[in-house]
Amino acid sequence: MSTFNTQDQGRRLPFFQIDAFALRPFEGNPAAVCLLDGQLDDGGWAQQLAAEMNLSETAFVEPASDAGTRKLRWFTPDVEVDLCGHATLASAHALFEMAENGGSQSTSGLEPIRFDTRSGILTATPIVVDGERLIELDFPARAPRSCEPPDGLLEGLGLMPRWIGRSGEDDYVVEVDSVAFVRELVPDLRLLAAVSARGIIVTARVGSNDQVPLTGQSQRPDFVSRFFGPAVGVPEDPVTGSAHCALAPYWASRLKSNTLLGYQASPRGGFVGVEVREQRVALQGSAVTVVRGELVV
Repeated sequence: MSTFNTQDQGRRLPFFQIDAFALRPFEGNPAAVCLLDGQLDDGGWAQQLAAEMNLSETAFVEPASDAGTRKLRWFTPDVEVDLCGHATLASAHALFEMAENGGSQSTSGLEPIRFDTRSGILTATPIVVDGERLIELDFPARAPRSCEPPDGLLEGLGLMPRWIGRSGEDDYVVEVDSVAFVRELVPDLRLLAAVSARGIIVTARVGSNDQVPLTGQSQRPDFVSRFFGPAVGVPEDPVTGSAHCALAPYWASRLKSNTLLGYQASPRGGFVGVEVREQRVALQGSAVTVVRGELVV
């Protein structure tokens, strides 16, 4: 495979802005996706482009290798990250959309995509559930373990949680008493930015009397969440697929079900279907292309 070189001027690369975990435009979480024509060795250029896009994630996808995998990397405006769900969903959506425009007739006729990432091989498979076209992502499960709150966490959130845990070295998971607490939370992002973690996930179980979105869904969500990542340049992420690698096993254990529906209660909002499969988590969602064009380098 050739090496991608930003010094070769005048090249045009397919470029997308896609709303992931969304049923329609301007919902879910927007990600930029750049389809490269060689290996991305210059992370500095990718970081500059991610800062220019100023979205929570910009994804860079290399051509398929001889082994059939595609190298995938994700950048926030500030840093490269190890795992990102919504930008993986957006990348798969862009590739499936291009394949369909090139002659494939149906979602069922598209082959799964295997992404080679910092978090290992991640697979994206087109599926149909109750007549709705979705993409299923195969991700690692990262069940959180109970821990003491670090300095600044409780002060930054301004609440007393039911439970606090940490998912590996990435995120803190904070369960609170009600959906209302999650929705109404106004954290001190300056204090949270000082917490040594990728992000802070705040979550609550959905009760029978809680008011939750149902638009386009055949079932009520089982839990809600929000994700704050000011330490990595993301004050609040609209819908965080990778956070559900921790939320799925956490709520599966408490709700005694491996198949659940989560709703991320950010201002944009979005649904994430999850299924715990031993040490893996299946994330299901749809995506919508909002911008399609070319990046000139």
